[in-house]
Amino acid sequence: QLQLVESGGGLVQPGGSLRLSCAASGFMLENYVIGWFRQAPGKEREWVSCISRSSARTTYEDSVKGRFTCSRDNAKNTVYLKMNNLKPEDTAVYYCAAQTSLYSPYNCRLQSKYGDWGQGTQVTVSS
Repeated sequence: QLQLVESGGGLVQPGGSLRLSCAASGFMLENYVIGWFRQAPGKEREWVSCISRSSARTTYEDSVKGRFTCSRDNAKNTVYLKMNNLKPEDTAVYYCAAQTSLYSPYNCRLQSKYGDWGQGTQVTVSS
């Protein structure tokens, strides 16, 4: 059974940092494009970032560009989202998801392309 598990969320002050992890079990993460999404209270889930199988390509939503970095360690079967200079508007449940399509900056933003999702990890940015 394919399973993705996010971790690393928590409460942080504005300007702080967190590193989220997305660990896979039951399959080799290196065969999948991985996306990060988030859902704030009362809002729809939105795309944040995605990374190609080889890590050669990453794409970011404009509001997180320059602050968030997506990376992967295929040997550990884990993808990471390092979040710096966090803002209150980054508060959300963060999800990772896996897709088998070929990487493209357009396709990796589409939730419909992803077949497997984690359960999410809460990130709260507040003073």
